[in-house]
Amino acid sequence: MSGLGDAHAHFSWNGERIVEVGRVSNKEDHLKDPKARVFNGRGRTLMSGLGDAHAHFSWNGTDLARLGELEVEEHVLLTMRGARCFLDSGYTMAFGAAAAKKRLDIAIRNAINAGDVPGPRYLANAQEVCRRDGDLVATISAFADGPDEMREVVRQHVAAGVDNVKLSMSGEEITETRSAHDCYFSDEETAACVDEAHRRGKRVCAHARARDSVKMCARHDVDVVYHASWTDDEGMRMLEEKKTRMVVAPAINWLVATLNDAAAFGYPQEQAEKVGYRKELDAAVAALREMHRRGIVVLPGGDYGFAWTPHGTYARDLEHFVRLLGFTEHEALIAATSGVAKLFMRENELGKILPGYYADCILVDGNPLEDISVLQDHDKLNIIVMNGRVHKAGRREYVRDLTAMPVITKNGIAEVVEFPEVKRAMQQSC
Repeated sequence: MSGLGDAHAHFSWNGERIVEVGRVSNKEDHLKDPKARVFNGRGRTLMSGLGDAHAHFSWNGTDLARLGELEVEEHVLLTMRGARCFLDSGYTMAFGAAAAKKRLDIAIRNAINAGDVPGPRYLANAQEVCRRDGDLVATISAFADGPDEMREVVRQHVAAGVDNVKLSMSGEEITETRSAHDCYFSDEETAACVDEAHRRGKRVCAHARARDSVKMCARHDVDVVYHASWTDDEGMRMLEEKKTRMVVAPAINWLVATLNDAAAFGYPQEQAEKVGYRKELDAAVAALREMHRRGIVVLPGGDYGFAWTPHGTYARDLEHFVRLLGFTEHEALIAATSGVAKLFMRENELGKILPGYYADCILVDGNPLEDISVLQDHDKLNIIVMNGRVHKAGRREYVRDLTAMPVITKNGIAEVVEFPEVKRAMQQSC
């Protein structure tokens, strides 16, 4: 690939990995090689693929109760579509934040890794662990009460093949069952879940809007705190003390969209304000701005997959980070690339355009450092490469026309050159 905003900028990869950045040696040889595909990126922006820290592949735009009613066969197809939509949107990393059925995430992750279906690198989850007096829909929850029963559920999730375990620790106003101020996990239950997951090498994330749930997460080393809307001064201090070990993924777009976009789907703005979403958004923005000021890691990931937070709109989060949370465009992009790579514990090979890193990248018709909203326009995502495979590239992107698979002759034998995306397994495990 050549001419990336600079006539002298070049970039190359071989197989899965980036080889050279800035200048490409033996350029003329590459141009003559029928196995080499050459793209012209002049005037556009090459960047690492994006990452989402709060992904629900199996949410499909319906309400949570109906998710549980879907038969598994149809739900697998919808989950595959959700996975592909992330990659179509330029996202090459996604951290699973719960699945509607026990093995949906796991099956799709395995299929992505095997090269059977398109999708981002994925860390799979299962059903959220929830108390029986909690605030989740029964058909998409793994219910448990008390430390011993919760340990058993975590063990079952790990045996099924998850990478992450999610705890549902606080309420959600839209259900009108438990308040977002209400933390219904105990310290003992939280500690048991974290201990059971960590001793098996798995991470823990938690739905934690309530003040006390945030502090409980910090006290017991939950790895990823979702929402954290009502964080108070003590909770802020606790998060700051553990800012090298914990991250916050607020799903800020959920709050914004519930207030502004949900009316078209039967949840009027007046109702959203009545139950407290306006106050929660204001509190969350203030808390998250303070977290950012203190150096607490805040990552994008917006709880997409509901009717008013549809799949494919993930980059809304980045605009909210800039417009609401005080991030610069550069800081928002770093959070969405190398920040999520660090969450994957693979910051030495994901999230940057550097030699030796995986070739997960997008070519953008525009400059997201000047206008980060350009990442929301799929037509501006001209080329998407995942694990060295070209997932998206129109014919006009190629320096030479590739209307058919090139054929070369070796020792008098014609052979078809198979490009990596034909089908080649990715890594066996994320």
